Amino acid sequence: MTMYAAALLKTIEEAGVAVLTLTEGLLDTELLASRLTRHEVTRQLRLLTEAAAALPSEVHQGMPEIDWAGLATTGLALAGAPGSELDEAMLLGSRAQTPAAMMWLRVYKSQHPDWFAMSGA
Repeated sequence: MTMYAAALLKTIEEAGVAVLTLTEGLLDTELLASRLTRHEVTRQLRLLTEAAAALPSEVHQGMPEIDWAGLATTGLALAGAPGSELDEAMLLGSRAQTPAAMMWLRVYKSQHPDWFAMSGA
Protein backbone atom coordinates (compact mmCIF):
# COMPACT_ATOMS: atom_id res chain seq x y z
CA MET A 1 0.00 0.00 0.00
CA THR A 2 1.09 3.54 -0.60
CA MET A 3 1.35 6.36 1.90
CA TYR A 4 -1.59 7.97 0.05
CA ALA A 5 -3.77 4.90 0.66
CA ALA A 6 -2.67 4.77 4.31
CA ALA A 7 -3.65 8.43 4.75
CA LEU A 8 -7.08 7.74 3.24
CA LEU A 9 -7.55 4.71 5.50
CA LYS A 10 -6.64 6.92 8.48
CA THR A 11 -9.26 9.45 7.38
CA ILE A 12 -11.86 6.67 7.14
CA GLU A 13 -10.92 5.43 10.61
CA GLU A 14 -11.08 8.89 12.19
CA ALA A 15 -14.38 9.78 10.53
CA GLY A 16 -15.80 6.39 11.48
CA VAL A 17 -14.83 6.83 15.13
CA ALA A 18 -16.45 10.27 15.08
CA VAL A 19 -19.69 8.85 13.63
CA LEU A 20 -19.79 6.03 16.19
CA THR A 21 -19.07 8.43 19.05
CA LEU A 22 -21.69 10.96 17.96
CA THR A 23 -24.42 8.36 17.51
CA GLU A 24 -23.67 6.14 20.51
CA GLY A 25 -26.74 5.67 22.67
CA LEU A 26 -29.03 7.76 20.45
CA LEU A 27 -32.26 6.44 19.03
CA ASP A 28 -32.90 7.27 15.39
CA THR A 29 -35.57 9.76 16.42
CA GLU A 30 -33.15 11.49 18.80
CA LEU A 31 -30.46 11.66 16.14
CA LEU A 32 -32.87 13.11 13.59
CA ALA A 33 -34.22 15.60 16.14
CA SER A 34 -30.76 16.98 16.93
CA ARG A 35 -29.92 19.40 14.13
CA LEU A 36 -26.30 19.88 15.22
CA THR A 37 -25.54 16.19 15.75
CA ARG A 38 -27.28 15.21 12.51
CA HIS A 39 -25.24 17.82 10.63
CA GLU A 40 -21.94 16.65 12.13
CA VAL A 41 -22.69 12.96 11.55
CA THR A 42 -23.53 13.77 7.93
CA ARG A 43 -20.29 15.75 7.57
CA GLN A 44 -18.21 12.91 9.00
CA LEU A 45 -19.96 10.37 6.77
CA ARG A 46 -19.16 12.55 3.75
CA LEU A 47 -15.48 12.56 4.75
CA LEU A 48 -15.58 8.79 5.18
CA THR A 49 -17.32 8.09 1.87
CA GLU A 50 -15.13 10.55 -0.06
CA ALA A 51 -11.97 8.94 1.33
CA ALA A 52 -13.35 5.48 0.53
CA ALA A 53 -14.09 6.55 -3.04
CA ALA A 54 -10.58 7.95 -3.44
CA LEU A 55 -8.85 4.72 -2.40
CA PRO A 56 -7.04 2.87 -5.18
CA SER A 57 -8.95 -0.13 -6.54
CA GLU A 58 -6.29 -2.52 -5.22
CA VAL A 59 -7.21 -1.43 -1.69
CA HIS A 60 -10.87 -2.21 -2.38
CA GLN A 61 -9.88 -5.57 -3.81
CA GLY A 62 -7.63 -6.29 -0.81
CA MET A 63 -10.52 -5.64 1.59
CA PRO A 64 -13.46 -7.38 -0.10
CA GLU A 65 -15.59 -7.67 3.04
CA ILE A 66 -16.05 -3.89 3.22
CA ASP A 67 -19.07 -2.76 1.22
CA TRP A 68 -17.26 -0.22 -0.95
CA ALA A 69 -20.13 -0.03 -3.46
CA GLY A 70 -22.62 0.61 -0.67
CA LEU A 71 -20.42 3.33 0.78
CA ALA A 72 -20.18 4.93 -2.67
CA THR A 73 -23.96 4.88 -3.04
CA THR A 74 -24.37 6.43 0.40
CA GLY A 75 -21.79 9.06 -0.49
CA LEU A 76 -23.74 10.02 -3.59
CA ALA A 77 -26.94 10.26 -1.57
CA LEU A 78 -25.24 12.40 1.08
CA ALA A 79 -23.93 14.73 -1.61
CA GLY A 80 -27.23 15.48 -3.26
CA ALA A 81 -30.23 13.97 -1.54
CA PRO A 82 -32.99 16.25 -0.30
CA GLY A 83 -34.57 16.10 3.19
CA SER A 84 -35.82 12.63 4.06
CA GLU A 85 -33.54 10.90 1.53
CA LEU A 86 -30.54 12.59 3.14
CA ASP A 87 -31.75 11.44 6.56
CA GLU A 88 -32.17 7.86 5.28
CA ALA A 89 -28.65 7.86 3.84
CA MET A 90 -27.26 9.30 7.06
CA LEU A 91 -29.03 6.67 9.16
CA LEU A 92 -27.89 3.81 6.90
CA GLY A 93 -24.34 5.10 6.90
CA SER A 94 -24.18 5.67 10.64
CA ARG A 95 -26.14 2.62 11.84
CA ALA A 96 -25.04 -0.12 9.42
CA GLN A 97 -22.21 0.81 7.10
CA THR A 98 -19.87 2.62 9.48
CA PRO A 99 -19.93 -0.03 12.23
CA ALA A 100 -19.35 -2.81 9.68
CA ALA A 101 -16.54 -0.93 7.93
CA MET A 102 -14.86 -0.11 11.25
CA MET A 103 -15.02 -3.75 12.34
CA TRP A 104 -13.36 -4.91 9.12
CA LEU A 105 -10.76 -2.12 9.24
CA ARG A 106 -9.74 -3.33 12.71
CA VAL A 107 -9.37 -6.87 11.35
CA TYR A 108 -7.30 -5.73 8.39
CA LYS A 109 -5.19 -3.42 10.54
CA SER A 110 -4.29 -6.30 12.86
CA GLN A 111 -3.55 -8.64 9.94
CA HIS A 112 -1.78 -6.09 7.71
CA PRO A 113 -0.43 -3.21 9.82
CA ASP A 114 1.82 -2.16 6.93
CA TRP A 115 -1.27 -1.20 4.90
CA PHE A 116 -2.01 1.47 7.51
CA ALA A 117 1.58 2.66 8.03
CA MET A 118 2.19 6.33 7.30
CA SER A 119 5.80 5.77 6.24
CA GLY A 120 7.45 5.34 2.91
CA ALA A 121 8.75 1.89 3.84
